[in-house]
This record gives sequence, C-alpha cells and structure tokens, in this order.
Amino acid sequence: MAQTPTSSKTSDADNVLGTWVSKAKDSKTEILKADGKYYGTLLAGWGNDLYEKDGKTLKKDVNNPNPALRSHPLLNAVILSNLTYVDGAYENGDYYDVRSGRTFSCTMRMRGDQLEIRIYAKFQWLGMTKEWTRVAK
Repeated sequence: MAQTPTSSKTSDADNVLGTWVSKAKDSKTEILKADGKYYGTLLAGWGNDLYEKDGKTLKKDVNNPNPALRSHPLLNAVILSNLTYVDGAYENGDYYDVRSGRTFSCTMRMRGDQLEIRIYAKFQWLGMTKEWTRVAK
C-alpha cells in the first residue's frame, strides 16, 4: 500500500493553530484554518471586557464600517483573515481593529511559542508589531 507523503511545510504552517494571548495579557485570540488560509477570532479582551456593564450582554461591533455587522457581538469576531503561509511567514493577511472598525494589512511570523503580528496601512516599515504568546493546552 502506498503511503501519502506528508508535507513538512503544511505541518510547519499549522503550528500557528491554537489559542494566543497578547503580551499585555488583555486579549485572547484563537487561530484557525479554513480553505488553506489562516484566520483568528477574538475570544477575550481587547483591553476591555467583552460584556456590557450588566455583565451579561455581549458588546456589539458598533464601529464596523458595514452597518449589517454592527449588531454582531465582539466575542468570536474575526480579527485576522486571509493569511497564507509562504516561506516561514504568514503573508497577505488582514487585521480588523474592533476599537476603530478599520482593517489593516498584516503579516505574522512565529518564533517558538511567540507570534509576531505586523500591522500596517500601506508600508510595513510604518506599521506596528503586536506580540502574542501561545496559551498552554
């Protein structure tokens, strides 16, 4: 019986899958894969609680430029999308900032259990870098 070859590139790329916490420990994101691309959903935080003052009602994505999405909860909002794995990095992605409702370009690179996300509008060198740490399983 012939064995199906496994691609180390694919398994290396999938090392990013899982839960990550921001350096400030004020937000948590789950990195997932669908249709060969990587994306991230907001699990907790963004510097504030995801709930209104009553502690029960989820905050909505009120700053979304798409009026149809403003009633959607921030919990599980897709904040990273369209990332493809190329030569050890995740390229050509989008980062959605829930605070402003703006979408920026992004790239990601893993360094062990650290994830560096470079977020920028036009030029990478004018952007900012966020650092996340993998959450132990």
